[in-house]
Amino acid sequence: MSIDTTKVVKALATVKDPQTGQDLITMNMVRDLQVAEQTVSFTLELGSLDTKYKSELNFACQNAILAIYPEAQVHVHMVGRAASGDSAPPNALPQVKNIIAVASGKGGVGKSTVATNLALGLQAMGAKVGILDADLYGPSLPTMLGLQGKRPKIETVYNQPKMVPLEVYGMPVMSIGFIIEPEQAVVLRGPRLAGIIKQFFNDTLWPALDYLIVDLPPGTGDIQLTLVQTVPVTGAVIVTTPQEVAVVDAVKAMNMFLLPNVEVPILGVVENMSWFTPKELPDNRYYLFGQGGGKKLAQLANSVLLGQIPLVQGIREAGDAGKPAVLMDSDPVSREAFLALAQQTARQVNLRNQSLDPTRIVRMQ
Repeated sequence: MSIDTTKVVKALATVKDPQTGQDLITMNMVRDLQVAEQTVSFTLELGSLDTKYKSELNFACQNAILAIYPEAQVHVHMVGRAASGDSAPPNALPQVKNIIAVASGKGGVGKSTVATNLALGLQAMGAKVGILDADLYGPSLPTMLGLQGKRPKIETVYNQPKMVPLEVYGMPVMSIGFIIEPEQAVVLRGPRLAGIIKQFFNDTLWPALDYLIVDLPPGTGDIQLTLVQTVPVTGAVIVTTPQEVAVVDAVKAMNMFLLPNVEVPILGVVENMSWFTPKELPDNRYYLFGQGGGKKLAQLANSVLLGQIPLVQGIREAGDAGKPAVLMDSDPVSREAFLALAQQTARQVNLRNQSLDPTRIVRMQ
C-alpha cells in the first residue's frame, strides 16, 4: 500500500513539541518530508540539540506514523535551529510573535488596568492575545478578569507537568494569584522570584499568540531582569500619570530597558488618569494630576505617546467587576480610549519589527 503524505502530516500533527505543548506541524518543526515507497524521512528542527526529550520525541514521531502505516520505514533526522555566533539561548516561547512588557516606575498609576485593556483591545482588533501577570507581590488580574478562586489545570507532556493558562473572554491568562490564596502574602527572595517567572514561560502551555502582554510590577527589580533574560521582549510600554513624581520614577523604568546590555525598544508611553471627567459632565475635563507628563516622558524615550486615558468612575467599576472597560459598551469614552491605545500599540509594534532586528535574550554577566 502506498503511503499518503497528507496522512503522514496529520499523524505528525498529533505529536506535541515538549517545549511549547503545540503540535509539530503548527510549530513548523517538520522539514524536508519525503515519501518513497515504504520509506518516510524528514528533518525535525529543534530549538536545541541539547534537549533531554530527543529520544522521546523520536519515538513519538515513529509511533504516530507506524500507527497508520505499520510497514513503514521511518527515518527522523534531528537538527538544532541555526544559532548565532555567540550561542544565544533558545527562545522559550517560539509560538509567540510579540512579547510586550507593560511597566511603570511606581505603583498606583493604573498599569494593570492599562495592560488588561490593552490586551483585550488588541484582541478586539482580531489578534490572538494572552496576558501574564508578572506582579508576584500584588497580582491584580484575578480580580480584574473575574477569576478569583480559579486554579490552572496541569497537563503532562513527556512525563513533565505543565500548567495550562486559564481562559477568559477567549484570552489565555496566567497569574500567581491563581496558585496562592487571595490573602496570602508573597514573601520571596530574588532567586525564588526568578524561578516562578521562568516557570510561567517554560512550564506553561501558552498557545500560538500574536501578542503576549506581560504586566510587570513597578520598578526595576529581579522580575524585570528575569523577564529579559528568559524571553526576547519585543518592546516595552511605559505607564505614567501626568504628575511629575510619577514621571520621574517612570524614567528609571524606561532607562532599565534601554541599558546597553538589555536594549529593549520603548514602544511608547501611556498617560493614565490624564484628566477627570464626571459621568454627568462628559465634556468637562479636570486635570487633577497636572498636564504634559506623558508627552514629556515620550520625548525622553525618543518614542511616542500611545494614548491618554481619562480618570472616569466606569474604568474602576469595570475592573472591580471583572469586566474591563474596553468590553463595556455602556462607557464609550473609556472604551474608545483603550481601543485607540491598542491600535497605536499595534502600529508601533509593526514599525519596530520592520525597522529593528529582533530583540535578543539578555545575557547578564
